[in-house]
Amino acid sequence: MLHRLTIRDFVLVDRLELEFKPGFGALTGETGAGKSILVDALAFALGERSDSGLIRVGSERAEVSAEFDLRGSPAATDWLRGQDIDVEEGLLLRRVVDCTGRSRAYLNGSPVTVQQLREVGESLVDIHGQHEHQSLLRGDAQRVLLDSHARLAPLKNEVSDAWGQWRDAKMRLDSAASGVEELEREREQLEWQVREIESLGFSLEEWEPLNIEHKRLAHAVSLVEGARFSLELLAEGEGACEVQVDSVARRLESLAEYDPALAEVAGLIQSAQAELAEAVSALRRYADRIDLDPQRLVDVERRIESVLGCARKFRSSPEALPALLEQLRERLTVLSETADIAGLESRVNVARDHYEALAKRLSRSRAKAAEALGKEVSQVMQQLALGGGRFEIGLVPVKGGAAFGLEQIEFRIAGFSGGEARPLAKVASGGELSRISLAIQVVTNQAVNVPTLIFDEVDVGIGGGVAEVVGRLLSELGATRQVLCVTHLPQVAARASWQWQVCKLAEDGQIRSSVITLDGDARIEELARMLGGVEITTITRQHAREMLSLPD
Repeated sequence: MLHRLTIRDFVLVDRLELEFKPGFGALTGETGAGKSILVDALAFALGERSDSGLIRVGSERAEVSAEFDLRGSPAATDWLRGQDIDVEEGLLLRRVVDCTGRSRAYLNGSPVTVQQLREVGESLVDIHGQHEHQSLLRGDAQRVLLDSHARLAPLKNEVSDAWGQWRDAKMRLDSAASGVEELEREREQLEWQVREIESLGFSLEEWEPLNIEHKRLAHAVSLVEGARFSLELLAEGEGACEVQVDSVARRLESLAEYDPALAEVAGLIQSAQAELAEAVSALRRYADRIDLDPQRLVDVERRIESVLGCARKFRSSPEALPALLEQLRERLTVLSETADIAGLESRVNVARDHYEALAKRLSRSRAKAAEALGKEVSQVMQQLALGGGRFEIGLVPVKGGAAFGLEQIEFRIAGFSGGEARPLAKVASGGELSRISLAIQVVTNQAVNVPTLIFDEVDVGIGGGVAEVVGRLLSELGATRQVLCVTHLPQVAARASWQWQVCKLAEDGQIRSSVITLDGDARIEELARMLGGVEITTITRQHAREMLSLPD
């Protein structure tokens, strides 16, 4: 929801910071005090078009910041994630326009485009009145609202998936049909590459043992000579190590009779003798096993060179050849399927039939839901000084279909009984549009995801009982969402759970707007003023108290 709005040098406002509350709030004040300026400032922060005329006289720039609590705003959170913007509990939208008309936008202090500001703003606030920032005038928003209200989102997602599968199948067919010769050349090249690597018969498990064997064969002479030289020194030559150690062991053993301390040393020498004998035995076995096989060395070197040569040919490494072969096989499989024009055409037909079946089912559900929603909204409209008016939802066919189905949704209004229903954006004035929007919001309350609703001009041209109905409906909406209404009618303002008064002040030869929070007697005085009369009397004050005490 909207948490705070900060305005600097915007039209008649010099410095203003407003902290918003949950529920239904009313914004009141005398005509010309600047009530709608606050709504304009919020719309500016949400990305609505701007120019230098918004700057307060005598200032160089105007600036508006809107701070939102994102808890309970999944659409805004998803949008931020899609833009790779860190998601926190709070989101700050800030926009500045200078005297040249140049506008700059920021999200949490980072520069963004005005379009990005507008996109995220659409998921946070819906302004009903003479503003661009009104979702119900957009065809895509109308479609989403109908689908959400009728709980058609799962079916719509199935249609979207089927559309994607059909599109992919058509793209494969088109690609194959337009590039048969090129695909054939690529296929032949792939087949040759696969044969080259397959003919090598190489596996990753072969490479390391092959290199180890090559090193042993290449240095076999040195290994044999080294083993024999070592045996000569250890056991077989004159003065060999084994003989000398044996002599030391016997000598210490005899001396241990005179000093038992030497027995431990003699024991260590005996252990060394045993390990030395084991090493000599192992070395003899190794020397006997070493094979001087020049032909095997030639074979191994040829094998290594063939593997390295193949790797160089494909600009790869020996270790990567098996994976490369698998990639080539997979691509060859894809090309073989792609080259099957008849098979691809069959897949396109199957995918198209699947999409059309789901889309027609969605269309039937939409038509049924549109009729029911139209009747419900029309009934509420009769209570809002729109008597005889009729709300309809048209299903406009989309040639060839789309990811969202076979039709676009169009909200339509007939101003009187029996009149022709025309698109909502083309026939409604600001006040009518606000009341129609109110009727739609009341009926579809559970389906709407935008957490904050702003109603401007909703009470233009109405009064009495209709005003009471408007106030009651706004209060009902405020039970589940944040609602702010700019109003001049006490019947509407009295239903609000909180109220602000906009005042116009003259200081230093300039006019500025200010906002006062109304509580207790101050709110009674404002409602009494709104009730009318040259002077506020005890009777009007009592009437104001009674209006505030009316049950919801």
